[in-house]
Formats: sequence, structure tokens, C-alpha cells
Amino acid sequence: MKLNYIPLYIVAAAVLGFSPVAQGQSALRKADKLYDNYEFALAIPAYKEAIQKRKPALQTLERVATAYRLTRQTPEAEVWYAKVVATDGRPPMNLYYYAEALRSNGKYAEAKEQYMQWGEEMPEHAERAQKLMEAIDQAVRLMKKPAVAEVTPLTTLNNGQAADFSPMQYGSNGIIFSSDRGVPKDGKEAKVFGWTGRPYLQLFVAQQNGEGDYGRPEPLQEVINADYHNATASAAKDGGKLYFTRTKMVPALDNANADPTSWVEKNTNQNLINRLEIYTADKQGGSWSNVQPFSYNKVEEYSVGHPAVSPDGEVLYFASDMPGGFGDTDIYYSLRQPDGTWGTPVNAGAIVNTSGRESFPYVDANGKLYFASEGHVGMGGMDIFSAEGERGNWRDVKNLGYPINTPKNDYGIMFTEPGVRGLLSSNRDSQNGTEDIFAFKILQKPVVLAITTLGRYQNDKKKTVQDPLPNTRILMSQKNSKDSTVVITDEKAQSFADARAGNAYTFAGSKIGFLKMESSLEVPASAPDTVQVALIFDKNEVEKAIVLDNIYYDLDKAEIRPDAARELDKLVTLLKNNPSIEIEMGSHTDSRESHLYNQNLSERRAKAAVDYLVSKGIERSRLTAKGYGKTRLVNKCADGVQCPEEEHQKNRRTEFTIKKN
Repeated sequence: MKLNYIPLYIVAAAVLGFSPVAQGQSALRKADKLYDNYEFALAIPAYKEAIQKRKPALQTLERVATAYRLTRQTPEAEVWYAKVVATDGRPPMNLYYYAEALRSNGKYAEAKEQYMQWGEEMPEHAERAQKLMEAIDQAVRLMKKPAVAEVTPLTTLNNGQAADFSPMQYGSNGIIFSSDRGVPKDGKEAKVFGWTGRPYLQLFVAQQNGEGDYGRPEPLQEVINADYHNATASAAKDGGKLYFTRTKMVPALDNANADPTSWVEKNTNQNLINRLEIYTADKQGGSWSNVQPFSYNKVEEYSVGHPAVSPDGEVLYFASDMPGGFGDTDIYYSLRQPDGTWGTPVNAGAIVNTSGRESFPYVDANGKLYFASEGHVGMGGMDIFSAEGERGNWRDVKNLGYPINTPKNDYGIMFTEPGVRGLLSSNRDSQNGTEDIFAFKILQKPVVLAITTLGRYQNDKKKTVQDPLPNTRILMSQKNSKDSTVVITDEKAQSFADARAGNAYTFAGSKIGFLKMESSLEVPASAPDTVQVALIFDKNEVEKAIVLDNIYYDLDKAEIRPDAARELDKLVTLLKNNPSIEIEMGSHTDSRESHLYNQNLSERRAKAAVDYLVSKGIERSRLTAKGYGKTRLVNKCADGVQCPEEEHQKNRRTEFTIKKN
């Protein structure tokens, strides 16, 4: 079902206007003529003038709201649709448009109410309304998550009064993009397109300087920038070929596509509309020439546009509403044939395409597909999605998240560094319906730290155990950052914190009856969505031994192994955070060899542990080394008992005991 443009109901308007009535009727006829010509930008002030002279009828309110909607001025569209839905006799479809405007403006709760009412008044759309309400809930969740990127407008590139969008790589350090900022011709100002009130779209290029900024945009030569819309281009990697979109006015057989390069225009012939075509051009001697239509253009029936050539030049992706697709517009691709021509277009499949509109495809240097969609669950308007795989075998379609996507329209992405940084198009900051180009840098992948706090102590059986330690306060800090947050575990000794893959974090906490704790964690770049974190607090009890995890020794040796050093480093931190305690380092052996041999070995091991702590800055006066030989085995592996090596190793352990606190 197409919801982008639905014919307005004709409603008889009572003559309740202001004086003089004739003047008001004349102004209204002028506004209606502009509207019927699809000159919405010009119709808006004309309607406002007419409204000053006579009270607007429902049809006039609808038309003003529609004009603002179709020129993407969502704040004003919201205002006028609010007036429409409050008017008796209004068609229920206006509830949908009102909800869309509210959603685009980030007013999610109000939008849900309007979607719900729309579904109730038009039961045939109830399922769609429910999905839109669920999409709003997802949008709220996305916005609450840690930002996936830093996004900044390119102020040196954008023209605040014009639409600038759909950047693509052009040469080694340039971009080619679409803009309606206007290109004067033969000394005359650029013609104005009545729909937007701005000039027709043309292609511009800009080069990046040594500081990473883009210089003054320059229009492509006239052989590319014909008099009508020319936009959404993609250049081959070697720079020798250009693929771009043109619009053509043809007899109307159906509604036109509603996207930034496919506007309806009827002028004096009410049966003409715009459709898209793809063209190519060759670069010869530094100039573009040999402009040729794509073999599968068919403007009499459908549009093809938004070309994006793959990095190897062998696949051409584009958007089209040709018959046989899944929705309003789908992503298609063509393969380059051995003779250099393009093969029959193939639909990218139901994983990528929906019953809605997919457009603005892009494939990065690693072969990952990106595209804009209104059909997949998003935050509002068009959102940017990615898909893994190749050609028709795509999988794992993902919303790129906030703030790559916003409640507004976000599309036309490209990467200057695959997976790391690039450019995108959005009208997120626009008040006049224009788009801008934004730079973005992907931040590390958001992950959730599932934190558990545990108390470690010696139980009545003189065995070291760990139990949940609820209601524990932890200060969590990112290393090399001033940012910190307080985490308090619940009754189950659990809590959750947001973090990012690739970052390192420090945790510090205290609990009455336990020693102050400090621990650190480096989240791997390849970490899963959830990372388990156990924070251990040692009970502050005198003369109670606590076994240190992983402080084991090789058979017959006293040297500190690397895995033991990592655990002793934790004890160093514990001692520094609790400077008043003094401890005994007790070392134990397994049952093999004689008592005398094991006693001497355990003493050497205890001394090695103490020496290691001293080397890390702990005063020797706070430490005592004690060897226990094989007098305190923790299992049945006594003299003469056959045991596997891992059981013997459990006896080759080191404990610490608080002697003074």
C-alpha cells in the first residue's frame, strides 16, 4: 500500500470568509492553482494570504498541511495537521499524516495516540498502525542506548538554504553530491522548481584538503547537469565512468515516487509526472562526454535511479519501482557482462526489500550493503540499514542506530574508511525541508556489562567461598577519561552498565565488613553484546585465610608464573586500597616428596610471593612469608594416593591471611 501520496477528499466549503469575500476567493483560487500544479512552496504563502481574508475550509487546511508535508517542513506540518484532525468531517487518513509529523519531530507519545486512533477509524490499517506503534517503542529504546557514532554537520560544505545530499566518493580525495543551491546559466539565475521553491537538483563536486575539510563545491559541466533534475551519482573507482540519475517528464500512468529526486510536476498538462532514469558518462581528457541511458530505463512504466557501483566495478546497485518487486521501491542490482554491458536487473530479495520503500544503496570497500528504508523498523522517516552477504543473498539487516539515524530522514551514506568514518545525508536540523551532509565517526560497539558483586571469605569448614553481596555501591570509570558512573547492585547482587567494546574500565567499591575493592576490565573489540563481570570483595576478618585464585606453582618450583603474577597484581591493588592491613602470605605444596623437602619448597614459594609484592611497591613490614609444606591439603591427594595432576595443583596454592587491620 502506498501512503506517500493519497488523493485529498473534496469538501464543500461554506462561505464564512472575511471581507472582502471576492478578494479572498481570488487569493484562494491562486493558491489552489499553484497547489494543483504541485508548486507547493509557492502555494503555501498564497494559502496563508487567502486565509487572512477568509476563514479556511477543511480542504484548504488539508492542502496547507499537505504542502508542508511534501516539502518536508515537519514542524509546520504538525501544526496544520493538528488543525485538520480537530475539524469536523476530516478524512481519517489525516490522522496518519499527523502521526507521521509528530513522529518525525520526536514526539513519540503523541504520535502513538494518533496511530492508534487511525487504526481504530480505518480498521483495514489496524495492523500497520500497530507496527508503527511498536516501531516507536524501538526508536525510544535506540535513543536510550549509548550513541553509536559522533555526527557533525559539514558547515564548510553545506548551503543552509539548499538541499545537499547523497555524497559519493569522487577521485582520490573528493566527493560528488546532489544539491539544489542553483547553477547560474548564461548569466541568468537558476530556474526555480515550484515544488520546493529552490532550483532544480544538480551535481556538485568538492575536494578534501590536507586538514580534512572540503573546499568550495563546484558544479559538474553542463553535459552532465542538464536543465532538469540531475542527482545521486556514483563514480567508478578509476574515475573513468560516472553513473547518475536524471528525471524525465512522462505521461502519468500511476503516482510518482516520493523521494528527494522524484517529485511530481504537472504544470499545464495535468497528466505529466516525473520518473527517474540512470545515465552513464565517460571521462576523456579530463572532461565528461558520451552520456548514455542505462539499458533498463523505462520511464513510460517505472523509475530506476540512485545508482551505486561496487568497488570492483562489477555490480551496479540501484532503486526501482519496476513490476515484480516487494514494495513501493526496491533495491536491485545488475552484473557486468563479459562484453561490458549490464545484465538483467535482479531484485536484492525479501531480506533487504519490504512492502515500503528502499532506496539509496551503497556498497563499501568490504562488500557490505547499506541502504535507506521506510519499511524496516526505524526511528521515523527514512533510516539507514546495513546487510551482510552479497548480491541476492543478504542477511542480518540492522538499523545503524542513533545518532546515525534520527526521527527525521537519514539516508545516502558512504564510508571514507570502511566501518569507521564517512558521510551521510539528513534533514535532522532542518526547519525549511532541506537536507545537509554530515560527517560521522563510528564509536566502539555498545555492550552491556552484567555486573555481579561477590563476598569472598573462609567458612566454618575453613574453605574459601564466594557468596552474592547485594546492595553494593561501585564507582565505574573509563580509563583515560574523566567520565564515571555509580552502579549499585540489587538484592540479587546484580546490576547492568553500558560500555563499549575496545574500552578499558575501572571499578572501585567498598562495603562494611569488607576490604575496599578495585578491579579493572578491558572489553575486547570482538566482545558479545553482554559481558559478565564478577567483582570480588574480601571479608575483613583477622586470622581467616583466603585462597587467591590461580596462584599456583609448577611442580618442584618456586618461581612466580605469569598467571600467578596477574593474580598477585590484584592483591597489590587490594593492599594499596587498604593501607592499614598487614597480611601473611601462606604457601602450600602437594603431598609428593618428603615433609622436609616440601616445607623448604613452600617457604621459598611464600618468600617469592612476598618479594613480588614488594617489587610492586608494598612495604615489606606489612608482609609475612609462611610455608606450610604439605600439612594442609585441600583434597584427598595424600601420600600414596593416585590423583590427576590438576588435583595435585590445587594443593600447590597460596593464601593470604589478615594479621592486623
